[in-house]
Amino acid sequence: MRTRTKYILFVVILHLTALLLTYFIFRDNKLLFLAAEVLILISVILSWQFFKQLVRPLMMLSQGAEAMKDRDFTVKLVPSGNYEVDQLINIYNQMMDELRTERTRQEQQHLFLEKLIQTSPTGIIILDFDDHIQQVNPKALELLDMEPLEILSTSIHELSHPVLDQVKLLESGKSITYTFNGAITYKLQKSHFIDRGFPRHFIMIEELTAEILAAEKKAYGKVIRMMAHEVNNSIGPVNSILSSALSVEKIWSSKEHEILRQALEVAIGRNQNLNIFMRNFADLVRLPAPQKKSIDIVDLLHGVIQLMDRMAGEKQIIFNNFITSEPFFVMADNQQMEQVMINIVKNSIEAIKSAGEVGLHLDRTSRTLMITDNGKGITPAESEQLFSPFFSTKPDGQGIGLTLVKEILMNHGYTFSLKQSKERVTVFSIYF
Repeated sequence: MRTRTKYILFVVILHLTALLLTYFIFRDNKLLFLAAEVLILISVILSWQFFKQLVRPLMMLSQGAEAMKDRDFTVKLVPSGNYEVDQLINIYNQMMDELRTERTRQEQQHLFLEKLIQTSPTGIIILDFDDHIQQVNPKALELLDMEPLEILSTSIHELSHPVLDQVKLLESGKSITYTFNGAITYKLQKSHFIDRGFPRHFIMIEELTAEILAAEKKAYGKVIRMMAHEVNNSIGPVNSILSSALSVEKIWSSKEHEILRQALEVAIGRNQNLNIFMRNFADLVRLPAPQKKSIDIVDLLHGVIQLMDRMAGEKQIIFNNFITSEPFFVMADNQQMEQVMINIVKNSIEAIKSAGEVGLHLDRTSRTLMITDNGKGITPAESEQLFSPFFSTKPDGQGIGLTLVKEILMNHGYTFSLKQSKERVTVFSIYF
């Protein structure tokens, strides 16, 4: 029963009782009876005043408490005129002002945090208490190449993705670097925050490919410049001396010196090959920025196939070209993109011992070019290092071909992957 009801009931019972007692006690004395009635009337008036000064403000405070319960912090109470109650009302109004200000501040912080998450260049995945994905920002969707419907409200343990598989192994507060498809390097970090007294995890995915490439290029660039300097300083004088010796006809007029002359010629040729070898490395360091213009990839690929057809024919390798003659235009540096295609097709041919196939597929809808071969395939250990400088799976390889391909494609802003799709079938994909 509410306080108001109790008070009214108490006042009614009290005054009815007083009226009855007055009637039975003073009914024979009209003067005393009238005096008693006046006192009861005064008591009723005082009770009403007391009701207005105390019970009504309490009812107002009760309504304010209901507003707080409903999280409505806009309700404020009007002073009642009672000093003690007005003190309580003032405190209530101040508290509501503070709560309203705090809620506004929290909403602003929440909106700022939400905007920060959505526009962050780092991929962010927020899990709920049961490790279901509650929120994922656009960058994470881009890095994982997934759609929101594929990932939201799904347990992270039920999702199959190489990057997420690495995340599942991470402990909270730990981070690792992971190279995906042998080309893209991610920094994966897992942490948690406290929500309503319980921990919730979140995952941060940051692409480090550009930073690692810049650091690698700075490191091997310095080594290559030092090597080129020393090699050129040695090859020039040595070849000059050898050429001078070969130009003296008196020495070589006798047949007994023929073997020595041939040896000197081989030495000169080897020095020239070494000079070309070092120039190839130097070209990697001096790669210019791409001069982009609209080029037809289909026309470029037909030219590369014609160029590499003889090399493929010697190993009985055929080209399965599934690309129609309809043009497919992209913004790229023609010379650099041609170099990329030559390197990829050449690697595909060299991966096949003999009697194999090199396939070319162009998906115009997803703007994806796929170059496949049925050569020896790629081992998991090799896939992690394929794009590393100086790493090669060929006995006589220099390890700069795929490094050059990687840098050119990244400078163009194109993503790519090199992986084994099934047994002994390797796929190089470029996403324009």
